[in-house]
Amino acid sequence: MTEPAPRPAPGIDRDIYPMPAFVKFEAADLPATTRWYEAAGFVVLAAMPGPGDATMLVHLRRQRHQDILVVPARGAATGGLRVIMAAGGDDLAQRAADLAAAPGGTVEGPAPTPWRSTDLTLTDPDGNVVVLTEPRLAEIETDTAWSDMVRGSIGRPVS
Repeated sequence: MTEPAPRPAPGIDRDIYPMPAFVKFEAADLPATTRWYEAAGFVVLAAMPGPGDATMLVHLRRQRHQDILVVPARGAATGGLRVIMAAGGDDLAQRAADLAAAPGGTVEGPAPTPWRSTDLTLTDPDGNVVVLTEPRLAEIETDTAWSDMVRGSIGRPVS
């Protein structure tokens, strides 16, 4: 079976800049994990060679400041890391369908949250989790009581 061509996320940014934050995941099979993230809408910004010309680091990106560095695992991949990223207008239902056709990881959702977002939870082949979240703006704009509660919670002491 032929894998479908990856569909990049909207707004891919290929600029090179000092990254203010990023995550680093280990992969048992670097090429397979990279293909899975491409199905998730990421692009390979860079694939850096190491000793013997084997890839030692893959720099993946969706939108600006949404960077994942993937390196070969030393032994078994540990997995278990989690990062949340803005979906940035990506069609989460279509993204879930794209990933359902991709071998390796798993996908849950899209599912609504109590805080007025819709989340798509992606678990890569090594057990790392990326949550793509999209605000449900129509609900936020029409539910004034909820919006007032959110604004009123800014600066509130934790009890």
